[in-house]
Parts: sequence; structure tokens; C-alpha cells
Amino acid sequence: MLTGKHVAVIGGDARQLEVIRKLIELDAKISLIGFDQLDEGFVGASKVQLEDVDFTTVDVIVLPVSGTSNEGEVETIFSNEKIVLKAEHLKDTPNKCNVFSGISNQYLKKIVQESDRKLVELFERDDVAIYNSVPTMEGTLMMVIQNTDITIHRSNVVVLGFGRVGMSVARAFHALGADVKVAALESELLARIYEMGFEPIELSNLSNEVQETDVCINTIPARVLTANIISKMPTRALIVDLASKPGGTDFRYAEKRGIKALLAPGLPGIVAPKTAGKIIANVLSKLLLEEQNNIEEEQS
Repeated sequence: MLTGKHVAVIGGDARQLEVIRKLIELDAKISLIGFDQLDEGFVGASKVQLEDVDFTTVDVIVLPVSGTSNEGEVETIFSNEKIVLKAEHLKDTPNKCNVFSGISNQYLKKIVQESDRKLVELFERDDVAIYNSVPTMEGTLMMVIQNTDITIHRSNVVVLGFGRVGMSVARAFHALGADVKVAALESELLARIYEMGFEPIELSNLSNEVQETDVCINTIPARVLTANIISKMPTRALIVDLASKPGGTDFRYAEKRGIKALLAPGLPGIVAPKTAGKIIANVLSKLLLEEQNNIEEEQS
């Protein structure tokens, strides 16, 4: 149990509701910042303004999946209040306060380092990323069905990247009867792509492999779908970019060519927020309970 541990949940979307429920179940003391417009009442959690939080008592800070902007602003769909997390907030916390976020950026890393606190990026963990690949894959299927006039069966699909998301996406489209090519850079990934029954493409040779593409799905967080690559695609092609903002696609050129290109990061929170929230809640609670057990062992 997390009895007596003070957790500040700052901002977020519907996924955070599952996190809050789990923390209440574990008997934590919870301060909700950026939830003033939330209709759902949580017994055992208090809605507060950022300036009213006594950070000297906060043991854990839970940020949204998106973390903060480069200016420190924290997104929330449950408030119109502008919430900016600053280094002085973290410096006021107890020495062993941990900050949990889905992803991070230079700003968040900087203020955590300045305050000598620990930052845990949950989406860097294999377990979270693999679990999340399921709703991401389902959301990708939904987007392709909604934005094309052909069946997935017998369509020509190109998946860029063969990490945790790329593997799940390629497997799902292949299972539905698509002809799936997968592009990767590393030779060992190309071998695994071949072993799993997909057609491997060397990323450097991508421009020669997209002429008949119906759907191109990018999972690589770098500019891989350049104007040169997009110029080789048929105008009927659909691009779904799953990489984190700003994505890996030249969206300006895609629009100029008349190719529909959709940036779709954070699909789990859109298509399955309850499931995605439970994934985060379960991993977060496991980490907090492990830390609590370690503290109790040190004190005994």
C-alpha cells in the first residue's frame, strides 16, 4: 500500500483517470492539479491549484504522457488553467521525490536535473511500450479503414520501422491479408522481418519500393518520408505517421502532391483511453510499491 505517500497528479487526459483510481485504491494521498472541470468525483483525492500545493510534502509527481512543452506547460483536458511546472516546484520537494512522465524533452530533463530529482520516462520502458502497441495498432487499423476506399485485404502496406509498434502494426495488417513490406536500417531487423514472413526493405532503398503503396505507416521518430520518397508514391496513397511530434513525414510536400498524410501520435489515449490508462496505472503502481518496499527494508 501507499498509505501516507503524497502524489501530485498534474494535468493529463482521460488516461490519468485510471491512474488516479489506482492510486486511491492503494491509499495514497492525492492532489489533483488541472482537474477543476472534471465532473467525476474521486473520494480520497483533492482538487487544488498549482500555487496552493505544498511541494515540501509531495513524494511523487505524475505528469501526463506528453510531459511538458518546451516552455514547461503541462497539457490538461480538464482545465482551462495554464499550468507551468518550474524547477522551483521540484526543488521544494523532498530529496527522494520522483517525477513520472510518459515522454520527456530538454526542458523537463533540465529542471529535473537542476533540482537533483529522478525522472522516470514510462514510455521508454519495454513493458509499457509493448502493451501500448496494442491500442496503437487498433487505432491505426481504424484510421486506415476510415481514410481509404479499399479493403486492407490485398492492399500494399509499407511499415517504416520494426520496433515495438512497427512489429505489432505489421503483424496486424498481414493477418488481415495485406501485402506487407517493412523498412528498417539494421541488418538484424531485416533478418527478423524476413523470418516473420514480411518483405524486408533496406531503408536506404525505400524510394524504389513505394511506387505501388496504398498505405504507408511510419513509426520512426526522424524525417524518413522526405519529399524524394513521397514523390515516388501514387497520389492514392495514405500516410499514417505514428511517430511523436513533429513526426517523420514531409507533410507540406505530401499535401502539395495531394497525398493524405495524418500525424497520429498518442493513439492509445484517443481510441482506448481506459485500457491505455490502466497500462500506465499498473506499471506506475508497481514501481511505487517496489520503491516503498525498498524504503521500508532500509528503515527496518
